[in-house]
Amino acid sequence: MNKIIACIDGSVITSAVCNAAAWAAKRLNKPILFLHTIERPQQHGADDLTGAIGLGARTSLLQEMARLDEERSKLALQHGKDMLSAAVSTAESAGVSQIEQKQRHGDLLDALTELEAEARLMVVGRSGEGHNSETGQASFRALGSHIESLIRSVHTPLIIVPPTFTQPSRFMLAYDGRSTADQAIKKIIAGGLLKGLECHLVMVKNTAAGQAEKLAEAQRLLTNEGFVVHANLLEGNISDVLLAYQQQHQIELLVMGAFAHSKIRQLFLGSNTIRMIERSSIPLIVVQ
Repeated sequence: MNKIIACIDGSVITSAVCNAAAWAAKRLNKPILFLHTIERPQQHGADDLTGAIGLGARTSLLQEMARLDEERSKLALQHGKDMLSAAVSTAESAGVSQIEQKQRHGDLLDALTELEAEARLMVVGRSGEGHNSETGQASFRALGSHIESLIRSVHTPLIIVPPTFTQPSRFMLAYDGRSTADQAIKKIIAGGLLKGLECHLVMVKNTAAGQAEKLAEAQRLLTNEGFVVHANLLEGNISDVLLAYQQQHQIELLVMGAFAHSKIRQLFLGSNTIRMIERSSIPLIVVQ
């Protein structure tokens, strides 16, 4: 049985992650697995003091550092257990009955890669503990490589959640006619998560041929599956146009395919997916 894997870290965004996971679990009738990873704190190059102190002081210092590390580890474990317990309570209050929890040491990306075989959907916060939780590019960039690595490493759809989550009644599918966008449509049709929500299918013009025909075909596929679809072919800068449309039509959820261009090109030009994660103030589903 596939699970909704929700990553929590105790930051203010944890509540939104829990709410999004509960919403997805109820719509898909899937259990939630709340995951908390205890990552090793970064060192700052000031750990080796052996050249500046005597042998006796060195032994005492090492013992004290070992004791403090042990205390920090115990506190981190207990803090994580408390967070997981609170997350379970939140999901239960939302009406979810099948809930699991897991705590582990190590890197979050490694944990999610190992658990991917169990996942139907993954839910992560856009900003994590130790970062500014306010919306905006600066706060995202502190965690941006983490999310970008996750998008590249897993094949499970991701919900990337901002500091607040509201159950959506409408979603916007950013469609560009490429294979990743076509896959997004197929998964939306087959998945059931967005069934019954109003769909805004938006394409931004580029130099590719046959865009209007591709947009019409995508609209037909979604309409045939029972979606109410508003299809629009727009002009302008991709992220600017999508954000303006989202705000104008009060869209509550954005859906995109991941990384349409080659990895080499992204090194120089960046990615429309990443730009939207940086700039969007609403939850974003990334379909691999």
